[in-house]
Amino acid sequence: MSECLFCRLVKGDIPSDIIYENDDVIAFRDQNPQAPTHVLVIPRKHISTVNDLTAEDKNVVGEMLLAGKAVAAQDGIAEDGYRLILNCNEGAGQTVFHVHLHVLGGRVMNWPPG
Repeated sequence: MSECLFCRLVKGDIPSDIIYENDDVIAFRDQNPQAPTHVLVIPRKHISTVNDLTAEDKNVVGEMLLAGKAVAAQDGIAEDGYRLILNCNEGAGQTVFHVHLHVLGGRVMNWPPG
């Protein structure tokens, strides 16, 4: 997956504003933020879409959610509220085909989204 943008980021080939990381995931600020806090949480392992997740990936998915929670606390948005989003495929708005969790907050999130 040498062509994958996020795999290149994981390898350190692309600079990013990493704000959280552990053995399984990396979280960094989105370059096109849609809210005052807009962070992407990605697994270090390449998984193209949510449809490609397997039972073996359940721990990394849990780590992604826990990282989202940590980012919200770190950015001071946990108490007011934040949104966690996983888009799957183009029809849902996925533009980079490496599973990623959006952490959005710092403003009112309207419903329905999109």
